[in-house]
Amino acid sequence: MGEIFDVDDVVTKIQYAFPILNGKIHSNCTDEQFTEILNEITKRNLTKQIKAIIINEIERYVREYIAPNFWSKFTNNSDETQGFECFKSAVDDLYTSSIEFLPLLKRLELFNDTNDIIYLYGQTNHLSQFKLIVRATLLSQLPLFHEIIIEQFYKIAFNVFCNTDNSSSLDTSENEATECGGCNKELDSCRCQLIVFMFHETNRKLIELELLERLVGNVLTSLIHIRIKEHVNRVCDKSFDVSQLVPLEHWLETVVLSWLTRIYSGGSSKTEALTEKIRNAILKFKKKLSHFLYETYTRIRIDQLFNIIIEYPDSQPAIDDLKICLERTDLRKILIVNLQEALKTRLLHPGVNTPDILTAYIAAIKALRQLDPIGVLLETVTEPIKAYLRNRTDTVRCVVSGLLDEFPSDLADELVKGESLQLDDGSADEENEDWEKWMPDPVDADPAKSTQRRMSDIISMLVNIYGSQDLFVNEYRTLLADRLLSQLNYHTEREIRHLELLKRRFGENQLHFCEVMLKDIYDSKRIDGLVQSNVMYSSETAPFSVSALILSAQFWPPFKEEWKLELPKFVQDQLNKYVKAFETLKGNRTLCWKPHLGNVHLEIELKDRKLDMNVTPIHATIIMHFQDKSEWALEELAEIMHVPATVLRRKITFWVSQGLLKEISNDIFHLQEESSPKNRSAAEIIEEEEVESAMASASDQREEELQVFWSYIVGMLTNLDSMPLERIHQMLKMFASQGPGAVECGLPELRQFLDKKVREHQLLFSGGLYRLPKL
Repeated sequence: MGEIFDVDDVVTKIQYAFPILNGKIHSNCTDEQFTEILNEITKRNLTKQIKAIIINEIERYVREYIAPNFWSKFTNNSDETQGFECFKSAVDDLYTSSIEFLPLLKRLELFNDTNDIIYLYGQTNHLSQFKLIVRATLLSQLPLFHEIIIEQFYKIAFNVFCNTDNSSSLDTSENEATECGGCNKELDSCRCQLIVFMFHETNRKLIELELLERLVGNVLTSLIHIRIKEHVNRVCDKSFDVSQLVPLEHWLETVVLSWLTRIYSGGSSKTEALTEKIRNAILKFKKKLSHFLYETYTRIRIDQLFNIIIEYPDSQPAIDDLKICLERTDLRKILIVNLQEALKTRLLHPGVNTPDILTAYIAAIKALRQLDPIGVLLETVTEPIKAYLRNRTDTVRCVVSGLLDEFPSDLADELVKGESLQLDDGSADEENEDWEKWMPDPVDADPAKSTQRRMSDIISMLVNIYGSQDLFVNEYRTLLADRLLSQLNYHTEREIRHLELLKRRFGENQLHFCEVMLKDIYDSKRIDGLVQSNVMYSSETAPFSVSALILSAQFWPPFKEEWKLELPKFVQDQLNKYVKAFETLKGNRTLCWKPHLGNVHLEIELKDRKLDMNVTPIHATIIMHFQDKSEWALEELAEIMHVPATVLRRKITFWVSQGLLKEISNDIFHLQEESSPKNRSAAEIIEEEEVESAMASASDQREEELQVFWSYIVGMLTNLDSMPLERIHQMLKMFASQGPGAVECGLPELRQFLDKKVREHQLLFSGGLYRLPKL
């Protein structure tokens, strides 16, 4: 038989050595008594069983007493100061309760020997096992509002830390405040030093209990994220001309991470004193916070990007910062969506003038190319701008006017660079590519536009809105004609300089007609001099002198269809004499006058005043008729001048506004020989004279040119039934765009032309195919 022993006696001794079995922590058992009891337990081979029972009781005690007591101090209280005190008190009580277990844990260690090691949750050390039990039990009983108290504690501490950190840089005027910026108390009763001390003490206890990361990690992260957002918003509020990224990184390192280091070290600001594990944790936290900083900064700059673009190049530092952040975040798609929406709501609507849209578009080209040198962002973001400009009737004229602007402007500066035009025709100069520096395009890039994206300059991009340079060349011809006819002199130096710059862009062949136009002005000066010296013309007494601009009709843009103004007889006689002198000089050539064009210098002598002014021929003709007759009916005057009554009424208001004519009854006008107080000076008269273009608009001219293609398109669709856009374009290039003087048409312009025919019900479009409607 085995040895017989008294079970009750053994149980009593074990309970005496480990009072935790009776729900108590402190033991009165001396070391000698414990050694005797331990030997008896070991002798009876009960070590494993006793240790398991004791650990079970420790878990029960922590679950029923320590954890509930800890969480009982966490209440949904809105007072931050009270929340700070509650959290500190809870940690203090938890730490005190845990310290009381140290003697018990130390005695449990004596149970172990080399042949008897119990692993609990992977821990071989009883102290580590105890901390794990406390941590797991606390986290299993989390109350609903536990993070509120924790946030209040760390929020107050962070305020104090930031205030202390910045106090040295404050001016004396700021220090005259009666309230402390850290603890919000009166300066005489400032608690900042006490708060710092309690803060570090609390963190030290949490670190020792290995509870810091698990208990407050999420709250710390959330609190720091809020601080980062507030700081970035404050620093970057509408400030684009200074780089903010480096100061923000410095703030993150010196303020936020320094505070974290103090938390994990229990008060020390030096990382050398930390363990390798803690240093790695701080380093990992730093990477996450740096990424959050970049993401926050990027989102703010994306919201401000429209203003940043408008202020470019003054906003260059903000663009540079954003470029760095986009490489470190994944926010390109958000940038594209937000910027396109901002452009549509703030720029692309009827309330914005076309020159302003072009200015913003050019600024966007420059800024986005700086942001993304490959050009993918530019290509994607500006597509709505190009589509909108394509539908504005004055876009081409505004672009050409910008190119010819005498004042410093973006387009004029681009023209001076003298680069050749690059059209999106699908061709690429691969020989000029530097393949050693080649980088693949981002995944959101359109591979079909890769080459053009790298090559196109600002002027080329504006031309490519329409896909053809013909419209711009025609607009330039029209604008050049207006400028030459409006100045009515023989000075062409400025126009020649512009023409030479444009020839470097568009080629000499495209601008040949413009060269002829300028040559006409030069020849006109020479011919007019010869006519004026002609004896037959100059020997007779003439009522006035005539100078003429002699134009080659086939090289100038078509004029607007105007009524044939009937000039006074003495004026027409003088013009006829000029024609005879010209015919004598040129032999088989003659002149056809455009009587509605030109400039007339008038000297008007009335009873009480004399006026000296320059007006248009129709205005001069109107007032000359009042020289013979002081009162005219509108219809009667319109019939004599061969001018529509509606046009004459609009023109005659000029003289009414100057006080020379008065409408005494409906459509009856009378000459005012004497001035009234409302009459204005001649200087004002000249300023108010309306200036209208004598040329047909370039868009009207282009519409007429494109009609050349219509017969080809009708023939193709009659034979082939239906065709896609690309096929129609290829066949037009093959058959309709050959030979000298042939009209060219780009793919986007052809699409617009065909879509207009669809709207006019002359074509049908379905499934990507165009066809003729069935009769």
